[in-house]
Formats: sequence, structure tokens, C-alpha cells
Amino acid sequence: QVQLVESGGGLVQPGGSLRLSCTASGFTFWYYVMKWYRQAPGKERELVAGITEDGGRKNYAESVKGRFTISRDNARRTVYLHLNSLKLEDTAVYYCKAEARSSTNEYWGQGTQVTVSS
Repeated sequence: QVQLVESGGGLVQPGGSLRLSCTASGFTFWYYVMKWYRQAPGKERELVAGITEDGGRKNYAESVKGRFTISRDNARRTVYLHLNSLKLEDTAVYYCKAEARSSTNEYWGQGTQVTVSS
């Protein structure tokens, strides 16, 4: 059974930090590109960051560059998103996604809420 389970969300003040985790099971994690998306109320889901299978390449949305860092630990089957210098506009549900380049397989997690509020 394929699962992606996110954790680490919560309520944080502006300028604060969080670390999100997404742990995979049921598929060969190290064969998949991993991405983090977010969706704020009333807005479309947007790509936040992505990381290649071996962790060698990363990309970020302009809105989070220099503040968020994506990483992965293939031995732990986990991808992380470090959120620093959080802003009110970072409030959203954050989702991880696994994409296989060699097939059309893709999997989504259930999401974790991040709320930035003073």
C-alpha cells in the first residue's frame, strides 16, 4: 500500500521556523523525484520545491527562495522541507508528492497545515 505521510505542521509566529517531514512507504522511494506543494484558502495548489532522486538538484519557487530548504534521506525514505523566516502568506496546507520519471506513477500525501500568525 502506497503512503506518503506528512508531519511537522503547526502554528508559528512570523519570522519563525518549522520542519516538515514526508515519509514514504509502499514504493521505491529513491526512484522518485519528490516535491512539496502548498495550497492556501481560495488559491490554487502551487509548487514550492522539488528535489531529484539522489538529492543532487533542487529547485524552489521564487516566493520561498532563500527561506525554504528541501532535502531528502533515502535511507529513511523521507523528504523534508525546512521553512525559515516564515511570513503570513506562507499559511497553507503543505503536500508532498512523489513523481516517477520512468512512468506516469505519482503519489500525494494527505497534507499538513502550516499557519503563520501573530
